[in-house]
Amino acid sequence: MNTLTMLGTGSALVTRCYNTCFAISTPGATLLTDAGGGNGILCQLRKAGMHPDGIDFMFLTHAHTDHIMGAVWLVRTAASSLRGGRRHDPLRIFGHGRALGVLREMCLLLLSGSDRAVLDRAVSLCEVADGDVVTAGQTSLLCFDIGSTKEKQFGYRATLPGGTTLVCLGDEPFNERNRPQAEGADWLMSEAFCLYADRERYRPYEKHHSTALEAGRTAASLRARNLIVYHTEDDSLATRKERYGAEARTEYGGNVVVPDDLETIFL
Repeated sequence: MNTLTMLGTGSALVTRCYNTCFAISTPGATLLTDAGGGNGILCQLRKAGMHPDGIDFMFLTHAHTDHIMGAVWLVRTAASSLRGGRRHDPLRIFGHGRALGVLREMCLLLLSGSDRAVLDRAVSLCEVADGDVVTAGQTSLLCFDIGSTKEKQFGYRATLPGGTTLVCLGDEPFNERNRPQAEGADWLMSEAFCLYADRERYRPYEKHHSTALEAGRTAASLRARNLIVYHTEDDSLATRKERYGAEARTEYGGNVVVPDDLETIFL
């Protein structure tokens, strides 16, 4: 059985939920995408019934603080577990060169000497380029550059055991250059900073983000079978599921999922 657990669903400055990151669990392997902005990732994993040592692979989309800082804590945990004999295989982290370089530099600056001493045994930093295909257990990942002008960022098209496809577009609006990689997915993951109706309040376009309406429009254009909307503001959590879903459905006739933190989706 393939599942996706949303460990966090919020944008950068949220305080009522955790920053966007999620785990894809397939038979024999767990792949974490991003890790949020701090050691809250450890709390979210615990609440989800997951342990850091059970994370086999990670994919870093980019080096913004709300996506990469939590990875430092997972590296620290991997190093501690290796030294304690609780972890035997390295945590394999996929990402483009800049993201991995930033992560390694932070680890060298911030981790203890004992953790730094085993860093290269505890984690394996696996650099990917646009168009590369890598494997995470039985899952195949086609990596692609989203063409960000703000910060170099990658997404991926995952083919899961059984053939289900999932596309992660990163946390910026869909770029037409990625249509070949994104079109026709079973599951499309799209950020939506706010509702289109609230665009004047939140100004998503100034932050290189989009709205729930545009996420729906993107899903329709790409002929996705299911749409997952995430990376939102956190003022509307009580009504977010209903209102974001309704707005996305004005443009898209497929299944729309607006998950809460810790919600699991069966893929």
